[in-house]
Amino acid sequence: MRPSVSKRDTALILSAAALACVILFAVVYTFVYYTDLPRIDSHIPEDYVPAFDFNKNGNSDAEDLVLGARKDAQNHPTYDGSYQPGGYPPDDIGVCTDVIWRAFRAAGYSLRDMIDADIRTRPEAYPNIDVPDSSIDFRRVKNLRVFFDTYAISLTTNIAKTNAWQPGDIVIFGDDTHIGIVSDKRTESGRPLLLHNGGQDEREEDALGNDRVTGHYRFDASRLPEELRIAWEG
Repeated sequence: MRPSVSKRDTALILSAAALACVILFAVVYTFVYYTDLPRIDSHIPEDYVPAFDFNKNGNSDAEDLVLGARKDAQNHPTYDGSYQPGGYPPDDIGVCTDVIWRAFRAAGYSLRDMIDADIRTRPEAYPNIDVPDSSIDFRRVKNLRVFFDTYAISLTTNIAKTNAWQPGDIVIFGDDTHIGIVSDKRTESGRPLLLHNGGQDEREEDALGNDRVTGHYRFDASRLPEELRIAWEG
């Protein structure tokens, strides 16, 4: 005969099970919100393209981002990520992050000043920065991720959903190892090309599938606090 389970024992078992569920939920919640898993703005249509025109040149910001990134690609700077006192490397050298600020420059923004201002306001949001350095902070993919996580639209990282990848979108790969901008050109299968600098010969190429995409952002200045809409003054 099996020993009977008392009401007290049953209550203890149920309490333990409930506690285990709470702990599991807390672990999953913490994992999702404190790792680099992409957070998707699911209410945004995949093909939505912001019409904001910060520099009033008749192009949307997204169009200018593509033009700025393409200009850097055509310039074909030598891959060189050396520290530059004052921040900006000369046009004939650069790395993947230099594509990004140069693209934002074409849209009229000073991405360096925008990120510096955000670091001053929210230093706790940038765990990789011990001492702020305006000469390099904006050239770190980890810092760009923090900025875009907060102020850009986060979208799917599934490259098979081709309609979700629009010109001017910003893409981060791996463990913050690389960054680029989606082109307005596509392959025959419909996959967009990527404008980026990894030291490769072709700087506008079919490269979305080269590494694991861990961040996909669409910049919309209307979501940006006005004090962070800082114009390029170069």
